[in-house]
Formats: sequence, C-alpha cells, structure tokens
Amino acid sequence: MIGSTQDDKDDKASATAGRNRSKTAVFRLLTTLKHRWPTWLALALVVATFADGLPALVFLAWLLVIMPVCYLIFGALRGELRRPRVLILQTAGLLGFGALAMVAAAVQHGLGWYVLAVGWLGHAAWDFAHHRAKTVVPRAWAEWCCVVDLLGASAMIFMA
Repeated sequence: MIGSTQDDKDDKASATAGRNRSKTAVFRLLTTLKHRWPTWLALALVVATFADGLPALVFLAWLLVIMPVCYLIFGALRGELRRPRVLILQTAGLLGFGALAMVAAAVQHGLGWYVLAVGWLGHAAWDFAHHRAKTVVPRAWAEWCCVVDLLGASAMIFMA
C-alpha cells in the first residue's frame, strides 16, 4: 500500500490481537461461569437458607440423612448399585451420616451443632469423591451438594 509502512501494519495487528485476547479471556470467563452453574445455584440456596440465621438443628440433621438417600436413589436409577461394592459403600454412607445426625440431635444443643457440622463436612468430602470418580450421581449434583454441604457446615460452625 502507498504510504503504509511495516510499523503501521504491526500496530494494527497488535491492536487486533489485543482485542482478540481480551474477547478470548472474557469468553473463557463466561464459559467457566456457565459451566459452574451448580456452584452458583448452591450459593443461592445457602444464602437463602442461612441469611437470617441457622434453621433448626433437627431440620438440618434430617437433611444429613436425606442426602445419602438421594445418592441411593440416583445410584439405583443409574444402575450403579448393581455392583455389590457400590451398594455396600452407599449403604455404609447412609448409616454413617444417619448415625451422626442422630448423635447431633441427641447431645447437648451447642455440641450438636459441631457434630452436625462434622457430618456435613464429611458429606462434602463424600460429594467431592463422587464428583472426581464420576459415579453414582451426576457430576452437577455432586458439585452442587458439595458446595451446599461445605458452606452449610461453615455456617453451623461460625453461627452456632
């Protein structure tokens, strides 16, 4: 081109590349946020549940029992409980989390919150293991439940 130098071309190319990199970074961020929709949903649920204080201890203890029941239902529907080892592990989880829930409801109220928080933290680890292994429950469920459990346990520890 007449009147155009290589420097002008380089300036235009670097300006375009900068915009493209910026668009790519924004796209990656939006993709990550969209991909993590279970986390955002879990955050909304935790805020709605704990924003005005702790719900009743017995209610949260029942949730600790219901969570592994959901895993058994998912596992049955997905055909993963046909393997005896998986069924035994899921049943052990139900019994373990159920026992912690009963202890939390039975002990002195202040101590019950900490026992319950330990149960919820344990279930967060349970969720994480299922998320990593891609077994029994859909990964989105495991992610959602892990965030709910972790933040719920934190609320119990810091608000009790």
